[in-house]
Amino acid sequence: MRPIERFLQIEASAGIVLLACALLALGWANSPWSAGYHALWHLPIGFRVGPVAFERDLHFWINDGLMVVFFFVVGLEIRRELHAGELSTPRRAALPVIAALGGMLAPALIYLALNPAPPGRQGWGVPTATDIAFAVGVLALLGRRVPAALRVLLLALAIIDDIGAILIIAIFYSSGVAASGLMIAGAGVLAVLVLQRFAVRKPLAYLAPALLIWGGMLRSGVHPTIGGVVIGMLTPVRPWFGRKGFLHAAGEALADFRDRAGNHEAAHQLVSPLEKLNQARREAVSPVVRLETSLHPWVAYLIMPLFALANAGVTFDQVDFGEGAVPVAVGIGLGLVAGKPLGIVLASLLAVRLRIAALPGGIALKHLVVLGAVSGIGFTMSLFVAQLAFQSPGLLGVGKLAVLVGSGLSAVLGLALGWLLLPGSAPVAAQAAGPPEAEDRPRLYSTELRDEQPLPR
Repeated sequence: MRPIERFLQIEASAGIVLLACALLALGWANSPWSAGYHALWHLPIGFRVGPVAFERDLHFWINDGLMVVFFFVVGLEIRRELHAGELSTPRRAALPVIAALGGMLAPALIYLALNPAPPGRQGWGVPTATDIAFAVGVLALLGRRVPAALRVLLLALAIIDDIGAILIIAIFYSSGVAASGLMIAGAGVLAVLVLQRFAVRKPLAYLAPALLIWGGMLRSGVHPTIGGVVIGMLTPVRPWFGRKGFLHAAGEALADFRDRAGNHEAAHQLVSPLEKLNQARREAVSPVVRLETSLHPWVAYLIMPLFALANAGVTFDQVDFGEGAVPVAVGIGLGLVAGKPLGIVLASLLAVRLRIAALPGGIALKHLVVLGAVSGIGFTMSLFVAQLAFQSPGLLGVGKLAVLVGSGLSAVLGLALGWLLLPGSAPVAAQAAGPPEAEDRPRLYSTELRDEQPLPR
């Protein structure tokens, strides 16, 4: 459980940082210095090489640039889980998949019932998302009331939710697709596959193809953050050395180091065995695990807080609840606060009743209710979709405010239900039953070394 606990600790503390940045953005945007807030995000940044120039404002570089790294990490998580995690078998994936689908469908239907006509109708995807950092943070505040199985279920559900959000952005919130851009992105994908075919292991070697994919997506009209998901899904999930390969290579490197260490006049000769030992350490785990472990803190503590700071600053004086704005606000708020828990609970119960899925041990209806409530915290992804859905500044401001209010109410509701419904400490499984079977052990975010044969150079 240590990898899961590490992930949860990062997400829980990241939720606090996100909240602080959101409050800072709101305060700054409604302060006497609000002009400086808006001017900051419109600061032009770019580069010029001869006659070629590319310049965009700071808001673009955060939403369409840095957020690509966020979506890349999401792609890594999806790739890993499909290979050897909670989504690797139909039995494991059934409950989180069905629960996540219910949690996306119900808010969308509630929103569309209140906003059947354009331009408000375009915002139906806003209340379908879940912010994993805030949701995990709320569960962390409940402490030992939350069983480990519920946290694992939330993480698996959030991954499915991210897949749904990615598909919604790619299909419904991308402009007309330009074939030339897709060809450029395809060339980048081909370059990645060629590098993998020749077993190129240095991450920096993939930077140029990644930029090609990003640029192609931007040119094609498909949102460029989808490129991050594509690159993440292409990342290898098998380690080059594995456990046996690591032990063999590390043993040879240590033996070589021991033989050379006695020669004080040739200390520079120690560099070679040390480099081999470092290579064995690096290649003991898969690139998916290694990259996600290194990038996750940067995404949690830098990229997502910057996104919150740039997008949560709603100026209240400029929010216009004119014609069509009230249904948008009510649809988003009601979709998050009521639609998410309703969809997750009903879909989960239906799946269990039809014997398509089974609840994890120690999980009952009351746990699903708490899970559904905290899943209504949309924030990061909901704000992101709102930026794409609403072209009108008035509707965008109303949509952002509704996301903030709905997410806040969902957090309060989740905490209240957790304190009322869950016992003071999560039940501990009986020790006499022995360790769980391998198929039943939580494997989400596992970093265990595998025994695959080393790949050829």
